[in-house]
Amino acid sequence: MSAESVLNRKALRDFHILERYEAGIELKGSEVKSIRAGKANISDAFARIENGEAFLYNADIQPYEKASHEVPAAKRVRKLLFHRQEIDKLYGESQVKGRALVVLKLYWKSGKLKAEIGVGQGKVARDKRADLKKRAVERETEREVARFNRKHS
Repeated sequence: MSAESVLNRKALRDFHILERYEAGIELKGSEVKSIRAGKANISDAFARIENGEAFLYNADIQPYEKASHEVPAAKRVRKLLFHRQEIDKLYGESQVKGRALVVLKLYWKSGKLKAEIGVGQGKVARDKRADLKKRAVERETEREVARFNRKHS
């Protein structure tokens, strides 16, 4: 994984993303260095609104090897930094049946780590198959266009 951003490919496969939000994350110092080193995994990460605050669960940030003191747990619960209106809106969205707050990616913006949180509606098996079929058709179309362009240029 690159230190630029950490992606959650599983989320796009398993959910229709309805809306996207940007949030800051409350981290310890050694966690920041670990993420910069590419030691983060968010494939099972999700957000939850509790008592008017947003929290990040199951984000696996491995301990930094060279940390001198205070090594936080890899899968600890981390606070997400949203505006009040966003928290209220996300709480309402998460109460709808079949919707979840999924972490889509972690990225750096102006030297600070941001998380992209998506409101996801779960996909069923037929949706996943349709996506695979659509991707295969697009890939084949691109191949044919490239082959045609090579032949006629």
